[in-house]
Amino acid sequence: MSYSVRLTREALEDLERLEEFLVELASKHGDYDLPVRAVEAIRRELQVIETNPYTCRKAGSNSLERELIIPFGGSGYVALFEIISEHEIAVSAIRHQREDDYH
Repeated sequence: MSYSVRLTREALEDLERLEEFLVELASKHGDYDLPVRAVEAIRRELQVIETNPYTCRKAGSNSLERELIIPFGGSGYVALFEIISEHEIAVSAIRHQREDDYH
């Protein structure tokens, strides 16, 4: 079974915020490929939930709300998503693992 993965407006805004931060970091350290590598890692890992969303850890009491751990460098990112139906998944937030919480 394959799921259609949709990013909410908030998740897209999170990606933009993370990318802006990575661009600043890249310019400080001269690692200009950093933003591209991070976004590619996030996209690659989001493909996991297209076929295996139930392998991700539960996020709270709703068994259909889950978190995907996205390794990158020494830490990584976390994507919060909900299994909407047997065909659709909505990613509602993406954050760096060292951030306090979503939104």
